[in-house]
Amino acid sequence: MCRLLGYATAGTNESLEDVLGEGVVREFMRLSLIHNDGWGAALVADSARRAGIDDGGALTSGNYTSIYKSTEPAYLDPASSLLAQQGARGALFHLRLASSNLPLIIENQQPFSTDGIAFIHNGDISDADGRNIVHDPDLPVSREDILSTGGKSDSAIYFAVVLRHLSEGKTLPEAVAAAIADLRKKYPRSSYNCMVQNDNMLVVANAAGRRETSPRIVEVYRRFGLEDRAAGYRVLRYRDIRQGGVVVASSGFPQDERDGWRELPNNHILVASNRTGEYEVYEL
Repeated sequence: MCRLLGYATAGTNESLEDVLGEGVVREFMRLSLIHNDGWGAALVADSARRAGIDDGGALTSGNYTSIYKSTEPAYLDPASSLLAQQGARGALFHLRLASSNLPLIIENQQPFSTDGIAFIHNGDISDADGRNIVHDPDLPVSREDILSTGGKSDSAIYFAVVLRHLSEGKTLPEAVAAAIADLRKKYPRSSYNCMVQNDNMLVVANAAGRRETSPRIVEVYRRFGLEDRAAGYRVLRYRDIRQGGVVVASSGFPQDERDGWRELPNNHILVASNRTGEYEVYEL
């Protein structure tokens, strides 16, 4: 179970601190005291190099993607402050609390990334008896498909299902919606809250099978004196970015309505352009 944050700007490189402010970023990163099973980030930014230059290798693209993952919690990792200050047209940040005791290895850190697509997930995909999907002998994708994501966890399986639908010709929002529908057939009570990003867009799904916070999560937060922040654990909220665009985040740090934060309803999807900053919300 993890904390997610993503944003898409109106086509300009803005840092996480530009988007949220330094104080709010500190509060978000403070959650890594609890979500301390590693962290990661994926940033899409405009390059200082002009696109289409033949300099002896591949033609320059005009933009670039940075992927960072670590098994160290963000609050102990010096890179967290650097990445919070790095400008990007679009970005994903992921603070991990491992589900179902899945191991603390780099392969299970998110964002997962392949073919220019980055993916982060908050959820534990398990059946009614607590058996995680990784132990399911009848998976909806092949083991090779899962390995192509670079991961080994339930989240990697989810991403692999998204990629399968993309390979069939669906758009990114359509592929996310189809993957949720597929996985819910066998795991209806699981959380499929996710954020997916490519060079052009951010897709956010709020698709929680149940809304209540599990006693395990409440207890973990209680140990750190932050029990009040465990409320609405699966809630996602979004607000406009002052410079244009939108930022979306899991709960756990200040998201006051007076600052423009609105709840993304359950079973809804938000799709934003990181070229124009325009976005829409619609039902899954």
